[in-house]
Amino acid sequence: MNITVTLIAQMIAFGLLIWFVNKVMWGPLSGIMEARQKRIADGLAAAEKGKHEEVLAKKKALEVIKEAKDQAADIVAQGLKRASEIVEEAKVTARTEGERIVTAANADIEREINQAKEALRVQVASIAVAGAEKVLKREIDAKSHDALLNDLAAEI
Repeated sequence: MNITVTLIAQMIAFGLLIWFVNKVMWGPLSGIMEARQKRIADGLAAAEKGKHEEVLAKKKALEVIKEAKDQAADIVAQGLKRASEIVEEAKVTARTEGERIVTAANADIEREINQAKEALRVQVASIAVAGAEKVLKREIDAKSHDALLNDLAAEI
C-alpha cells in the first residue's frame, strides 16, 4: 500500500474518531461536568447563604435573649414594687386596726370604770346608811331619803 493512501485513511479514521468522541462522548461529558460545576457552585452559594443566615439567627437570638432579660427585669421590678405596696397597705391596715382596738379597749375600760364607780357609789351609800343608823341609833328609811342618798353618792 501506498503511504499516501494509508495516511489519508488514517486521517479519515482520526477525523471520524474526533467526530465520534466529540459527538458521543465529549458533549455528554461536558454537560455532566457543567452540571457538577453548577451543583458545586450552588452548594457553595447555599453554604455562604447558610453562614449569613446563621449570623442573622445569632443576632436575632441575642436580641430575643436581651428582650427576655429586660422583660424579666421589668417583672422583677414590678414584683418588688407590688410587694412594697402590699407591705405599706398591711402597715396602714395594721395601724387602723390597732387604733380601732385601742379605741374599743379604751371604751371598754371607761365603761368598766363607770360600772365600778357606780358599784362603789351603791356600796358607799349602803355603808353610809348603815353608819348613820348606828350613829343615830335608829333606822333610816332609804326610800324616803333616796334623793339625799343620791346627792351623797354623787359627791363621792
